[in-house]
Amino acid sequence: MKVLVLGAGDLGTEAGLRFRAAGHHVTAWRRRPEVLPTEFATHRVDLSDPDTALPAIDPDTDTVVFTPAAPERSEDAYRRTYLEAARRVLDALGRDSVAPRRFLLVSSTAVYGDAAGGWVDEDTAISPRTATARILAETEELVRGSAATPVVLRLAGIYGPGRNHLITQVRSGKARAPEQTVWTNRIHRDDAAAAIVHLCTMEATPAQLYLGVDHEPAGLGEVQDFLAETLGVPRPGTGEAPVNRGGDRRLSNARLLSTGFGFTFPTYREGYANVLAGRGVRHP
Repeated sequence: MKVLVLGAGDLGTEAGLRFRAAGHHVTAWRRRPEVLPTEFATHRVDLSDPDTALPAIDPDTDTVVFTPAAPERSEDAYRRTYLEAARRVLDALGRDSVAPRRFLLVSSTAVYGDAAGGWVDEDTAISPRTATARILAETEELVRGSAATPVVLRLAGIYGPGRNHLITQVRSGKARAPEQTVWTNRIHRDDAAAAIVHLCTMEATPAQLYLGVDHEPAGLGEVQDFLAETLGVPRPGTGEAPVNRGGDRRLSNARLLSTGFGFTFPTYREGYANVLAGRGVRHP
């Protein structure tokens, strides 16, 4: 199988390596292709630059994985990196008469609104609260309406090797636990990459939408306490704590599990233990 990974950052690179390990050919587009693994065929492409012509796409491409990363959290950056880039990619597929078996878009659970701590799944109506989340929702709509076999994977908060913000906050004593439960949802980088590969290679035709999140939503204070105990530092005191950008909610991974996908890190406990043990590498 020939796979095209668009925007091969940390997550896209990890997914590409897993495709290669399964025996598939991987081509990756990125602004800095020199940092990509030598196992990939590469092209220097800035997907956010509308003046950059996109290279020819191999007519035998079976799978397209669109996983860009905006250079900043601004409306303009997201519009160029997601919506406009997706439109250009879809146009390029048509230009080159390429009809991939699957087109997977990595999106975000930020498109959901606040659920007051309630459960959310793929059937829950979206209500993006920010301009960037609205652009992600527009990009999803574009892909679902244009790609032959679209798959949207909405990921919760990604953590893993090199993603140490919460760990650093707890270790330094700067973390503050909320006075009331603030629900958080997450997925380890490795499980997110594995889910991409699984949905692109499973024999059955996938649904158009999945939530990429581990088994257990957890209160922010609970996760902070776990990290503090593991690190051997005092538990964070209560105070003004960060609020989820997307809202207070608990996300279900039942649909993803129903495809036969299995998690290496089913909860934050296994995942953060792996990170604290220094396992894994964040790709540049």
